[in-house]
Amino acid sequence: MGVAASALPMVFLAVFFVWPVANLIWRGLGDDISRLGEVLTGERFLRVIWFTLWQACASTALTAVIAAPLTWAIANRRFTGRRVARVLVTVPFVLPTVVVGGAFIAVMDRFGLNDGSLRLRHTVWAILIAHVFFNVAVVVRTVGGFWSQLDREQELAAQTLGATPWQAFREVTIPRLAPSVWSSLSIVFLFTFTSFAVVLLLGGPRRSTIETEIYRWAVTRGDISTAAALSVVQIAAVVALVALNQWLQGGVAATSSLLGDRAIAAKGRRQRVAVAAAVGGTGLFLAVPVVVLIERSLRLGGNLTFENYLSLGDRVRLLPVSALDAVANSLLFGLAAAGIALVIGGMGAIAVVHGTGAIRHMLSVGLLLPLGTSAVTLGFGVLITLDKGWLDLRSSWWIIPITQGLIGIPFVVRAVVPVMRAIDPSMREAAAVLGASPRQVRREIDLRIGTRALVTGVGFAFAISLGEFGATSFVGRSPDQLTVPLAIERLLGTPGDLLRGQAMALSVILMVVTAAVVLVGDRVHPGDGGVL
Repeated sequence: MGVAASALPMVFLAVFFVWPVANLIWRGLGDDISRLGEVLTGERFLRVIWFTLWQACASTALTAVIAAPLTWAIANRRFTGRRVARVLVTVPFVLPTVVVGGAFIAVMDRFGLNDGSLRLRHTVWAILIAHVFFNVAVVVRTVGGFWSQLDREQELAAQTLGATPWQAFREVTIPRLAPSVWSSLSIVFLFTFTSFAVVLLLGGPRRSTIETEIYRWAVTRGDISTAAALSVVQIAAVVALVALNQWLQGGVAATSSLLGDRAIAAKGRRQRVAVAAAVGGTGLFLAVPVVVLIERSLRLGGNLTFENYLSLGDRVRLLPVSALDAVANSLLFGLAAAGIALVIGGMGAIAVVHGTGAIRHMLSVGLLLPLGTSAVTLGFGVLITLDKGWLDLRSSWWIIPITQGLIGIPFVVRAVVPVMRAIDPSMREAAAVLGASPRQVRREIDLRIGTRALVTGVGFAFAISLGEFGATSFVGRSPDQLTVPLAIERLLGTPGDLLRGQAMALSVILMVVTAAVVLVGDRVHPGDGGVL
């Protein structure tokens, strides 16, 4: 594929990602370098940076502990509902983070955890538990998917030489699993390090991370210089984390001796109980917030009713438009963002597979960068950059799907590129021998085979855009551009049973739509890892 065919993804990435992020870095380093020094040395900012790092480490460790039993069960034992469990554990991961925050607020309301000795609201424990809920799928799908393909020969050989099952696991299995474990945990750390909506909703004003501080300094206080300096710190940390993850993923790719599926039936009552406990315990932990969220959405004034849903068409004074208008906005923006991800991500994937030289390597890295960039940083960069001349998009509704599309593009690329790379080259060669042009080869072979993966990636892009909150909170400033996540955040932040009930109802609607998209995508393009 020539330079011309790669031009659109490169131009799009340069204008809407590289330029805004580079401008943000310049604003943080160039205009007032002293602010960066204050951020790196000031006691207040050091506390924020330390808490961001501390809570990410704690969230990652807790996620590893909670996810371990289910990861073992799915990777090593066959049981009824194994595939369903693998799919359903993914649902919390794709839920909009503002919905996750709303679900845990519902749990605290339901069980009286807002005050008293068991108070969770506005504590670090609420943040940690919500992060575990959100990220269990990363470990289960990444480590479990790799573990399920790892052959047993070396473990059996160790046991034949006298090792106990535990010794074989410790000395043989763990070293082979280590690259995938560290890779998945680096992803969890990245997600929790850049967490925004969960910290904003559950942590309160006293629990601030770099992400929430960027938002507060930029939006609440209007101090662009300080917000930009904080963004520079965030970008540096994220780049380091992404580089670490890429290195760890290289270790996973280098591991050999993979099978189709190593899982065997549970032997004896003890193993069956262990599998049931792993699946049931994790399932209960993941199900409680979802079930309570649904229950609270159906309750008003102590009674079960559909009033919270029926009142979504009424405009409340807190919102510039009705909640149903926000739903329509989210669907419109989501479809537009998915279309952008389809075109840019699809063309980019073809360029990565068929391109040559520097363009291929540039796109293979560049198209994945938005996935590792803080959504708040991205939205902030777009807001302060695309504000002049013919690229002044601040008043255009396109600024929202463009920003959301940037976040969705990596999901399309990660879904399509591995499938296209797995196509047997002899198929393309045979078509060329029969007279097919390069364009016909790509259309009749690559496109046909890659369509299912493309649909899955676009579906994820659509689901992600529906629930995107961090970047949209910056660029969605017009009253008539209110989205569902923004409406939920405003409703949850204001006292009142009706407002809280509408927030829960909106959260359930958003949860159902995103979960349906993911389940359909997994059915269209099944696999252990998916786009995770």
